[in-house]
Amino acid sequence: MTRLLTVVQYCAAAALVVLATLAVFGGWPAWPPLIAFGVVLVFVLFERAQYKTIADRPPAGWEATGERFIDPETGKQVTVYYDPKSGQRQYVKE
Repeated sequence: MTRLLTVVQYCAAAALVVLATLAVFGGWPAWPPLIAFGVVLVFVLFERAQYKTIADRPPAGWEATGERFIDPETGKQVTVYYDPKSGQRQYVKE
């Protein structure tokens, strides 16, 4: 799955370069696709940045939420912890 994401990222970067080149040298017709592609790219990067890594143990003072699931990448059980002060969540493998 990670290799596929890397290939997709390289293809997206190449498409962005092509669209930018068309926008600069081709005039107005290339700007709408460039803007649309840029918006999609920002959303994809934002979504990827929101993904939390799975920790080995919960931080001190954090409480378990009772939520558990099997991580599809590792096949291991993961428990969700949260910080009662901030509401921030942390995923911890069991």
